[in-house]
Amino acid sequence: MKVELLAPAGNRAKLNTALYFGADAAYVGGKSFSLRSFADNFGEEELKSAIAYAHSLGKKIYVTVNIFAKNADMAALEDYFAFLQSAGADAAIISDPGVFYACKKAAPALAVHISTQANVTNKYAVKFWKEFGASRVILARELSVNEIAEIHSFVPDIELEAFVHGAMCISYSGRCLLSNYLAGRDSNRGACVQACRWNWQVRKNEDGAESGWMNVEEDDRGTYIFNSKDLNMSAHLKELAGAGVCSFKIEGRMKSEYYLATVINAYRRCIDSGFTPVVERELLTAAHRDYTTAYMLGANDKTVNYTDSQTKGDCDYIANVLSGEEGKAVVEMRGRFKVGDTLEILSPSDNFVKSFVVEAAYLPDGAAVDDCKRVQEHYTINCPYILQEGDILRRRK
Repeated sequence: MKVELLAPAGNRAKLNTALYFGADAAYVGGKSFSLRSFADNFGEEELKSAIAYAHSLGKKIYVTVNIFAKNADMAALEDYFAFLQSAGADAAIISDPGVFYACKKAAPALAVHISTQANVTNKYAVKFWKEFGASRVILARELSVNEIAEIHSFVPDIELEAFVHGAMCISYSGRCLLSNYLAGRDSNRGACVQACRWNWQVRKNEDGAESGWMNVEEDDRGTYIFNSKDLNMSAHLKELAGAGVCSFKIEGRMKSEYYLATVINAYRRCIDSGFTPVVERELLTAAHRDYTTAYMLGANDKTVNYTDSQTKGDCDYIANVLSGEEGKAVVEMRGRFKVGDTLEILSPSDNFVKSFVVEAAYLPDGAAVDDCKRVQEHYTINCPYILQEGDILRRRK
């Protein structure tokens, strides 16, 4: 079976980027019922358009409906599932049994994928969901490759999806109430404030008397004591596929187009050609936390990113390519650059990681400029390679 590369898409531009850089499928959220309510997300007409576009490329769209629903949500949920079925969505991603029931009632032909929020950590839970009609289970991040293999052996006739890259949660598969208590934003209904990423300090109270701030630093780097490292399984995809995982999932509906392009391009190349030093280096170019394999290879107590909230990548995002021809390209500026700068190409084509010096730049009216500093301005620049719409230019630091 061909392994699927599954990418996040928080809006249409990100969806286009994900599919261009090699994703086989994308998961998206509607305006309601999704656990990323602060992403742009997709209205109903936008969803129809996105599904049609993906299908025209032979690719798939899965729609997240993974909130923990309340009674008042149910009528609207049934209407929404009926819409998703009619729009041709390839699956709904669901975590709540009541929502699952509503989906089966309103849209019996719509495939259901069980969300990682459902905390599926054992083979009997997978068997349960299979017998009730789920076609895929997105496994909890707390499982190891060996545990996944055992699940696949026990329930071989259901698809298994696993996260391979992106942000991890300090709480069990994302079930957290820190955001609710500290900011009044419900993490289980899409509004998480990510309080775990804050720099924490602690006060000690003894018999009602406050003793002042406690030093909770392990060393002088900081107190990010709830801040998980980022998952990176790029070097272990063969083990995961051998264990029965059919879909490799990348986290990040809130991440930038540049981040998605970088990570999806790296994993596409890793799936097609194997893990290489180029892939390893590539995954350092976008912003990330220290990497970990989490629990995939067994018990691991080195999963906290103590140093800081997030590390900037090795490259700056400079421009999106709008068009290209022999000797030049039209680009949309996303980061300031100047004539004389060396830029590097991020592309699914053979131009990947090729670089060139910007020897000339022009505004749309033809005026030559040395400093390209207008945000989202369209500049025409020289380029010895023929670039494609969707390629990205970056600059190494």
